[in-house]
Amino acid sequence: MKILTVLTYYRPHTSGLTIYAERLTRAFARRGHEVTVLTSRFDPDSPLEERRDGVRILRAPVLTRFNKGVIMPTIGLLATREVLGHDVILLHLPQFDAAGISLRGRLLKKPTVVAYHSDLLLPPGLFNRFVNFVVDRANRLTAQLTHRITAYTDDFAQSSPYLLSYAHKCVTLTPPVKLDPPDPAEVDAFRKRHNPEARRVIGMATRFASEKGIEILLKAFREIAGHYPETKILFAGQYEGVWGEEDYIARLLPEIRRLETEGRWEFLGVLDLDEMPAFYSNLDLLVVPSLNSTETFGFVQIEAMMNGVPVVASELPGVRVPIGMTGMGEIVPKGDPGALAGAICRIFEDPGAYTGGGLDLRAEFSPDRAAEKYERLFAEIRRELE
Repeated sequence: MKILTVLTYYRPHTSGLTIYAERLTRAFARRGHEVTVLTSRFDPDSPLEERRDGVRILRAPVLTRFNKGVIMPTIGLLATREVLGHDVILLHLPQFDAAGISLRGRLLKKPTVVAYHSDLLLPPGLFNRFVNFVVDRANRLTAQLTHRITAYTDDFAQSSPYLLSYAHKCVTLTPPVKLDPPDPAEVDAFRKRHNPEARRVIGMATRFASEKGIEILLKAFREIAGHYPETKILFAGQYEGVWGEEDYIARLLPEIRRLETEGRWEFLGVLDLDEMPAFYSNLDLLVVPSLNSTETFGFVQIEAMMNGVPVVASELPGVRVPIGMTGMGEIVPKGDPGALAGAICRIFEDPGAYTGGGLDLRAEFSPDRAAEKYERLFAEIRRELE
C-alpha cells in the first residue's frame, strides 16, 4: 500500500505530534508499505527531499510564517501529484492545508483519515483570534470531507466539541509510544552528570510553552522545597527560540535562573529518543501540569511509566487517561499549584503505592499495533468506496 502522510511539521522538529507521526510512518515502512511524508521545509537547511528509515520525506518551501502556521505556495501542486500517486491519505490536525488535501482524497476516491491530535489555542490577541477562527473553519471543512477521524482516547473524543460534531466518523486508536529499555551504564552516567548530589528529582519533558503549565510547577515548587529542600527539577525539551512564547519565557526566566544558581533547576535541552530512558530512570516522578486542550494525552506519561516512574498530571480529558489505566500517579485539578505540590509530596512519601497494576505498556502502545489498526481502517474505507 502507498501511504501519504501530511503534516505541517516533521523532523527535525520535535513535538508530540511529530513523534507520533514519525513512529507511525516508520512502523508502516517496516510492515512493507511505501510511505511518503509531505510536510513544510520550516528549516531552510533541510533538504527538499530525502529518505529516512525507509520513509520518503518531501518538504514544501515556506514563504512566511504566522505564529506556528506556515504559508507554502507550492503545497497544492505537490499535494495533487502525491495524492494521485498514493493509495491512502493520513492527515494530521491541526493543519491549515488539510482541507484542500482531504478534498483531493474525496474527489479521487482515496481513503482519507484525519488523526486529530489537539485543539489549536493561540495566545490572546485580535490576530490570533482571527487565526483560530480560520483554522477552526478549515478543520471543520476537513472533517466534512474526510472518511474517518481518529482520536487517542474516548475520554477526549467525548469532551471535544470538534470531535463530537463528527462523532459518526470518529474512531479511537491508541497512539504509538516506543521507548527502549534503559541501559544501566547510561543511567549511571546521566546521574553523575545531572544529579551527582543524589537529590530527589522532578522531571518535565515538553516544550517551554504557556499551555504546558510551567508556572504552576514553579509555584508548587516553593511549597515542595519547604518539605523536601534537596529536590531538583530537570527540564527536558526546547526552551530557547520557542515560536510565540518569548514573553512567557521572559516572565518565568528570572525565578528559574535563581533556582539554577541554587542547583535546583537544570535545562537539558532537546534529548534524543535514545537518551530519554536514562532521563526517566533518574526521576522520582514526572509532572504534566498542562492547562488546556492543546494537551490531549501526553506520550511522556507512558514513556515514564514504561520506566517505572510515577506521574502527576492535570485533570484534563485524555491527559488523565494514562494514570487511570495504570494507577501510576495522581491526577490534580489544572492550574492548582497547591494540589500539584500535595500530590508530588505524597508520591515522595510513599512511592511504592504508585507502581501500577502490571499492564504491559510496551505491547499496548506498540507502533506496530497502531499501524495495524490504521491498516484495518483504510481497508474498511476502501470497501465502502468500492
